[in-house]
Amino acid sequence: MAINITKTKPEFLQAVVDMGSNGIRFSISSLQPPTARIMPTLYQYREAISLYDAQWHPGNPERQPIDTSTISSVVSSFAAFKRTCADFGVPSNNITVLATEATRTAPNSEDFRARIKQAVGWDVTMLAKEDEGRVGAMGVASSLPEVSGLVMDLGGGSTQLSWLIRDSKSDEVRMPENGSISMPYGAAAMTRRLAEAEKSGSLKDLQVEVQNAVKEAYANLNVPNELRETAKKDGGLTLYLSGGGFRGWGYVLMSQHSIKPYPIPVINGFKADRQAFLGTDAVKAAAAATLEATDDDAVEIFRVSDRRATQVPAVAFLVSALAQTLPEIKEVRFCQGGVREGHLFTRLPSEVRSQHPLVVATEPFDTANFSGAITQLLLSSLPKPDGSQNPHDSYVEVFAQTLLDAFANLIYYHSSHSKDLQASSAIRSTTSGILASVHGVLHENRAVLALLLCQRWGGDVPPSDMAYKQGLEQLVDSPSTLWWIRYLGSVASLVASVYPAGITGQNTGRVALKSVWGQSSKGEAEISLRVSFAQDVRSAGFEKEVHEIEKVGKKKRWIGGRDGVGYRVAVEVGGEV
Repeated sequence: MAINITKTKPEFLQAVVDMGSNGIRFSISSLQPPTARIMPTLYQYREAISLYDAQWHPGNPERQPIDTSTISSVVSSFAAFKRTCADFGVPSNNITVLATEATRTAPNSEDFRARIKQAVGWDVTMLAKEDEGRVGAMGVASSLPEVSGLVMDLGGGSTQLSWLIRDSKSDEVRMPENGSISMPYGAAAMTRRLAEAEKSGSLKDLQVEVQNAVKEAYANLNVPNELRETAKKDGGLTLYLSGGGFRGWGYVLMSQHSIKPYPIPVINGFKADRQAFLGTDAVKAAAAATLEATDDDAVEIFRVSDRRATQVPAVAFLVSALAQTLPEIKEVRFCQGGVREGHLFTRLPSEVRSQHPLVVATEPFDTANFSGAITQLLLSSLPKPDGSQNPHDSYVEVFAQTLLDAFANLIYYHSSHSKDLQASSAIRSTTSGILASVHGVLHENRAVLALLLCQRWGGDVPPSDMAYKQGLEQLVDSPSTLWWIRYLGSVASLVASVYPAGITGQNTGRVALKSVWGQSSKGEAEISLRVSFAQDVRSAGFEKEVHEIEKVGKKKRWIGGRDGVGYRVAVEVGGEV
């Protein structure tokens, strides 16, 4: 979402330098309420300086000091960022420099850090192995509404293994007391070790070494029984992955997804099942094809540089070790959160950390501060579950109140667009529109919210957006959910027509909705929706919107047609509010 820099108070600006093994990331973020939970980024830049490569030279098995040329490049980039911080008005005490494995283990680390201090006046905070994992885990916690499972952060020089539990109903983030277990198997480090092992014929020895290290790390994590029981009940745990090496792996998987083209380009929140994640041969082949391609070949993979592609075999080697040693993994979830996000997330009060990212991101667009009343109308249009595990009530888990709150906050946003653009702009809003930059959202939620907003404006998109819309519908992967999206979108259109300027303190009570499950004359499940208008509201003025809701229930409009998935909708207009 767009943040007005001029309205951001300097005391809420936070500048972070994440000096990793593969690159240096400079960023300026806003922790100003009410959007602090999603940590809006005002500026970001990555300097492709590999401190790991600067210390490990081909043909030399010994670690070397960071050379003068590399140090000069680092100092120069720091000086440029200092000017940027001054341009944004970042207070000097709100600038943090964090360094990880490559800086911590460099033979001339002390001199290197002294040069930075001399040039820009900033101290370099070196994260210990355990702290690096802890901060990285907090970065993962910031990346999703809730987290429960194992966490791995793959940097350039090392990888951290941990576990994390954070649910949406609590502000507590639980992880091991020692943060994580660090292993010297980062993407760059593994690339070097793998090349040496292939040359010396000791691949088997390296494989055993990595497997034993992962097995020992997991044994020392003291995974709580809560997670072990979850694994038994659900057929495995979720593995949350962060770090550049894993992100590259994720983008390759995204390029091979059954949905082509995959509609959501951001890696944060992307999910892959166990089989896809462990398909190392397919991923290696795709990465190799990009390296072998000529300029005329169209085989480049989005966001996978040549450097990342060359590291894929090493990451594959590590992934194979994980498959052999970790307990059953049912799925993996890729996260953008790392050191920067983890550092910022730890600075937030616990009550802010517990907020839902989608609600926080959309609240600024609820100008009347009455979208809660709209949410209640939407909820009242959904038949209440009867507690009997009725399969018709499957929508309850998908359309949580947080998602409907976000929807309600945005149902007027595209009102200023021409009618030709409303549905089209709405469906793009979660990937290239107003919510594109929001941190902490699942791909499934981006898809559902985009389709809801599109349907609120009628659901018709031009041919240029049709393939994209179909990709989002495939991502939802539930005919039942798609039908409920059409239903709720049509209800929202009615509500917005009754309240064209939103619900305010002066105009409440114009319409009431009540919905229950019923049966049609043919014995089929049917939604009975009663629409009541206030005495001073002419129901005849909203016949079109009411008819659109009824049309959603027509069998020819079900998902898949007459023999597909959907419910009849009987709308009764009568009574008074």
